[in-house]
Amino acid sequence: MTRVGVARPDAIRRHNLGLLLTQVHRDGEITRAQLTRRLHLSRSTIGALVADLTELGLVDERVPSGGKRAGRPSHVVGPRADGPYAIAVDVDITHVTSAAIGIGGEVLARHVVATANGPRRPRQAAALVDEAVRELSKRVDPGARPVGIGVSVPGTVSRRTGTVEFAPNLEWRHEAFGEMLAEVVPPELPVYVGNDADLAVLAEHLRGNARDCDDVVYLMGRIGVGAGIIVNGRPLRGHDGHAGEVGHNVVDASGPQCHCGKRGCVETYIGENALLALAGRNVLPTQESIAAVFADASAGDEAAASAVRTVADALGRTVASLVNVLNPERVLLGGSLAGVLEFARDEIVRSVDRFGMGASRHSVQLCTPDLGDDSPLLGAAELAFADLLTDPVGTR
Repeated sequence: MTRVGVARPDAIRRHNLGLLLTQVHRDGEITRAQLTRRLHLSRSTIGALVADLTELGLVDERVPSGGKRAGRPSHVVGPRADGPYAIAVDVDITHVTSAAIGIGGEVLARHVVATANGPRRPRQAAALVDEAVRELSKRVDPGARPVGIGVSVPGTVSRRTGTVEFAPNLEWRHEAFGEMLAEVVPPELPVYVGNDADLAVLAEHLRGNARDCDDVVYLMGRIGVGAGIIVNGRPLRGHDGHAGEVGHNVVDASGPQCHCGKRGCVETYIGENALLALAGRNVLPTQESIAAVFADASAGDEAAASAVRTVADALGRTVASLVNVLNPERVLLGGSLAGVLEFARDEIVRSVDRFGMGASRHSVQLCTPDLGDDSPLLGAAELAFADLLTDPVGTR
């Protein structure tokens, strides 16, 4: 007869500690009464779990003062100011942004290095991360401790090894970036590497504009274009974890040359280089140069406005393809694509209506991310927090 394992009381306690800490991480300050209802545990059990997390230095508890309600107010549980933090890193073509992010998603400190001279090699990027770890530690509460490092990169990533298989705009191929990072950062800090769009949709689903949505696509437009996808509330990764490379779908084999080596990829029509070229601007695709196109378009510059509308039409076709295949409830357009949506929503909608199939094209919501350009950064933090949220005791 097969023996059925029985959960021991300590395992149940640790599991419940993780559930409670996850609630605080997702929502910030929350009352004991709310925790009791959400976790379906007794008030005494919630009180004991909160006491344990407080002793572990993970949460604080306070009694609210004032208010008009009669009776004893419910205690409020929230993240500690000197509690653990994740080191989140967003590696892009034009910058490497690092941040210390506390439980609850608060950005405690930020460190940005511009890379205007072109993409850094992997070991150079690893050295920048090591520098950021030391710099950020000076800017947070002296009692706070880092729990890990999560890194977002614009390319396909092996989740098991942290190897960046292909990041064409960084000019990285088969780079063991996770191992490089582990060699230079403090050995007690685990390192996790993920795709930028995957991490962006993770953050938006947790605390942003996809929080109430279980079928969502986050289409990120930078120099490259990628998609993070959630289906039935779960990330869609694909067999090797490389799903979502929408930017390298070929729409015209005789089209513009792409960094990946092919011609006519989606990103050659809706990426930042395409927007600047259409606007007649021979400048590097920086946040400033892209913002200038949108500002000029809004001010009546016809060349800039025409460029944005042309990108909008191609963007609508791309969204229509995603709608046809995935039938999402919501499509978030991030990075430079957020600016395209804000200026030329009508053009995008017309294109989606023209090329989309069935009722799904009418029901899909086109939105910008609530977390803005920080979506991949906050998603990277979730990689670093995962072990702590699963077992607050074992990762202390």
